[in-house]
Amino acid sequence: MRLSRYFMPTLREAPSDAQIVSHQLMLRAGLIRQEAAGIYAWLPIGLKVLRKIEQIVREEMNRAGAVEVLMPTLQLADLWRESGRYDDYGEEMLRIKDRHERDLLYGPTAEEVITDIFRAYIKSYKDLPKNLYNIQWKFRDERRPRFGVMRGREFLMKDAYSFDVDEAAARRAYNRMFLAYLNVYARLGLKAIPVRADTGPIGGDLSHEFIILADTGESQVFAHKDLVEMGAPGPDIDWDGDLQPLVDQRTRLYAASDEMHDQARFEAEATPDERMTARGIEVGHIFYFGEKYSRPMGAKVAMPDGTERFVQMGSYGVGVSRLVGAIIEASHDEAGIIWPDSVAPFGAAVVNLRVGEAAVDQVAEQAYQALTAAGLDPLLDDRDERPGAKFASLDLVGVPWQLIVGPKGVAEGVVEIKRRATGERQSLPLEAALKAITG
Repeated sequence: MRLSRYFMPTLREAPSDAQIVSHQLMLRAGLIRQEAAGIYAWLPIGLKVLRKIEQIVREEMNRAGAVEVLMPTLQLADLWRESGRYDDYGEEMLRIKDRHERDLLYGPTAEEVITDIFRAYIKSYKDLPKNLYNIQWKFRDERRPRFGVMRGREFLMKDAYSFDVDEAAARRAYNRMFLAYLNVYARLGLKAIPVRADTGPIGGDLSHEFIILADTGESQVFAHKDLVEMGAPGPDIDWDGDLQPLVDQRTRLYAASDEMHDQARFEAEATPDERMTARGIEVGHIFYFGEKYSRPMGAKVAMPDGTERFVQMGSYGVGVSRLVGAIIEASHDEAGIIWPDSVAPFGAAVVNLRVGEAAVDQVAEQAYQALTAAGLDPLLDDRDERPGAKFASLDLVGVPWQLIVGPKGVAEGVVEIKRRATGERQSLPLEAALKAITG
């Protein structure tokens, strides 16, 4: 993409009501624009990052055996009345009437809709297990939306729902999602800690939150250091095998957010040197809730002996749009955003320091075409701007590599490359520079 044709509206200063770093940088770097309290338009840079995160989530869900569907944003109130949640959910639910006076709602979550889909088609235990997931916009009418996309009203969420014949099978489904989530966060360049959590309005008796460490996090986290340093399980998991040992390895070590923290237990289970306390951001939440929705909504299957059994269910949420802000909170500096390569809006930027000078234009174009051919989705900064302004805007939006082409370097047969994450610079011949960037 040539920057002279692109839409990348950056700001020198963040609006005064942007209180946290991610909100400030998302506005300044032109990722989002606020349309109403807690509601944002996603601009090109932000949308590219959002789609890359979404795709990583999708790939890991598919790898773990989940199947994608797309559910509506507007849901029938009657489904929520069946489950008993319509009147209980509270003022966060946006309730709507259509022209026929039917009660609808803008879905804050989708347990009822997916249970209705399941019960319409699945009738036998032979068709289990199933895990269906959805990446869709949700709406929760927060009383005080704040912190940008970290606590907005409209948000993009991946929500998966498992259906199993008994509790043992449901816990196997829970384990698959537990480990899949750790793989998602690792691919996003994040270190996530699973902590035991309150089930809240979703319900159930088993729940974990996934929290990433960030100085500006809204929660206090208490954890064993070995858990913090433990890596993700990786892609080579036998998803059909016994995953309980991998889960036990990560759950037997102490980890809790402030609302579930037990200081006496923490001190008993970790030595002073093993204890870690930090701020963190919730980026995912998983639940096992058994028959909470299947029983009132009649989601059951026929068993071999002819009897019927209500299915055991779980749900698994990842805030996709929230993750954009969370990554920024965990990875930034004074100049702007530092994206992990996996979600950066562009893999590299070619910076032409003397637009219109034939020799410089030629080398810049050659570099741009080579990076395009290598699949890096590069950005060519061909604006007629001062070099300082170009560097500042590219640092702000967090492009991982800059390949800088100027008249002095062209005369000497070299270009300069800069790694955004470290600030390291090198002057190299063009071919060597391209090799350094593309690996």
